[in-house]
Amino acid sequence: MFPIEPVESGTLATLLFYTCCLGILLLLGVIIRVKVKIFKRFIIPASLIAGVLGLILGPHGVNFIPAEMMSTWSGYAGILISIVFAPMLIGLTLNFKRFKETQTVSQLIFSWNTSFIQWGIPLIITGLFLAPLLGVNPLFGSVVEVGWSGGHGTAGGMSQVYETLGWNDGASLGLTIATIGLLIGIVGGVIIINYGVRKGYTNYVGKEDTLVQADKPDLIPSNEQKPSSVTTIQNEIIDGYAFHLALISVAIFIGWILQSILIQYLVPSMPLFPMAMIGGFIVSIVLKRSSFYQAVDIETFRRIQGLALDFLIVSAVATISIPVVIEYAVPITIITVVTLASMLFFFFYFGPRLFEKDWFEHSIILMGTACGVAAVGYMLLRMVDPKLQSDAYVAYGLRAPFSSPFAGGGLVTSVVPVLTVTFGALTVGFTSVVLMLLIFMVAKFFGIYGRHKNSYFNYSLPNYGSNQSL
Repeated sequence: MFPIEPVESGTLATLLFYTCCLGILLLLGVIIRVKVKIFKRFIIPASLIAGVLGLILGPHGVNFIPAEMMSTWSGYAGILISIVFAPMLIGLTLNFKRFKETQTVSQLIFSWNTSFIQWGIPLIITGLFLAPLLGVNPLFGSVVEVGWSGGHGTAGGMSQVYETLGWNDGASLGLTIATIGLLIGIVGGVIIINYGVRKGYTNYVGKEDTLVQADKPDLIPSNEQKPSSVTTIQNEIIDGYAFHLALISVAIFIGWILQSILIQYLVPSMPLFPMAMIGGFIVSIVLKRSSFYQAVDIETFRRIQGLALDFLIVSAVATISIPVVIEYAVPITIITVVTLASMLFFFFYFGPRLFEKDWFEHSIILMGTACGVAAVGYMLLRMVDPKLQSDAYVAYGLRAPFSSPFAGGGLVTSVVPVLTVTFGALTVGFTSVVLMLLIFMVAKFFGIYGRHKNSYFNYSLPNYGSNQSL
């Protein structure tokens, strides 16, 4: 057990002590990440390493960290996820002029439909086979999109949603699926890239080019360090971080009001974090009509979000229930294999038909994100487009405001489990597939889909050279 006498339970000092222990784990994760090079090669974040370390030291491992501390940590995710989502729409500006030239709409269709696949296919498989034959909860079909497109942060944040719906296993399973998705995104992405290079699908690297990530330093040298945020308000008035935290507080407060209204009049269960995001949007509208809008710094929000997300991931992964994961080993394997096969088919069949130019580059960044996290998508893109000569990176940023707040861990992600309980896994699953098909029909009507035919499934079409631009 933990060698230090625990602080009196139920006090703020206890919360501070447990949070300090979480911070120590995170620091150990950073040290391991920097010193053990294999983690750098596969861009495993320090927060995930720290979470696994906490899992090993916890009751399901060597029993060094007490269960009481783990119980407290398990509640962190539901709180911290609201801090991550609240500022997401504050100060957001959009550049609509570049949508067409960068194929942003095609990226938007791709990213939304990967979420529809991750909702539809697992829910259908669960409703048809896993629930009646293996007795799993119908909500099991919703954890794939939560873990893959949403990532560890969303999986941890969704724990309260599953608990409210009476399925406590959802938190551990979502985090397990997220870990599997991260590994698939990294390892599978590299395999896809090597295959794509050999087939001549890539336009900015060829067979003679190396696909190893650049050896950039983990610790940025002092002469290369840049400020991650700027001062926008005089310090004698308020510290800049305190000002931005105050705005986040208002957004979450508005979210609480919206959540209460929805629970009372419309839906029986609604998580706080998507409502906090809507609260942030309301805050942004009000700020834009005042002089305080010029005091908003997006990067300061990003630093606060990053802080909350790192602690969220550590606490969530450290509290995974290993017995639950073992119990669901068979359905996890089935749902992973089926979903991965669906994603691969989508990548090679629909990617070339959605993007008129640089289809592989556009598709690989979205594939990496849909299986792992944004960092995986960026890494895979840099492997096939080292100098960022394609518009994939720009389009990825432009599509984010129309995708990230909703799918892949946003509003729709949080609502799907509620819809599953209300209407059933099969209904929600088939509806997701139908919506995906409708999107393609509309895209076909407007000439966005089906314009390009250099697909793996069409052998008679030309094979583009590895260093040529389409």
